[in-house]
Amino acid sequence: MTSQAFILPPETADRERIADNLRAFVMAALPGKRLKVTVEEAKKRRSDDQNRALWGVAYKTLSDATGNDPEDLHTFFLGEHFGWEVVTVMGEKKRRPMRRSSGLSTVEFAEFYNFIQRRAAEAGYYVPDPGE
Repeated sequence: MTSQAFILPPETADRERIADNLRAFVMAALPGKRLKVTVEEAKKRRSDDQNRALWGVAYKTLSDATGNDPEDLHTFFLGEHFGWEVVTVMGEKKRRPMRRSSGLSTVEFAEFYNFIQRRAAEAGYYVPDPGE
């Protein structure tokens, strides 16, 4: 096992109460190994249902309607929503999205899906809500 997680509740009183448990958790995580401890906000990542809706509903609907490849649609919408950056690959300039969808929280992912629905509607395409 190379990585373990310990999620702390947001309430200060609960954090203080479990401080000893956290210390024990860290010290026992990888016995005999040097440890790197990183603190970051715990966000609920997108759900499997959200991912299935993106690929099985939104991109499937748009791919069927436009003939575009779902991967190309994904790249397009990521860039349009999060912005584009220009990189040079083998001397050629290429645009790529500034952010990927893999790290989106459930809320951010829902906002991304809504963005796809709005952009598709502006272009004359209907993307149904998940489960519709």
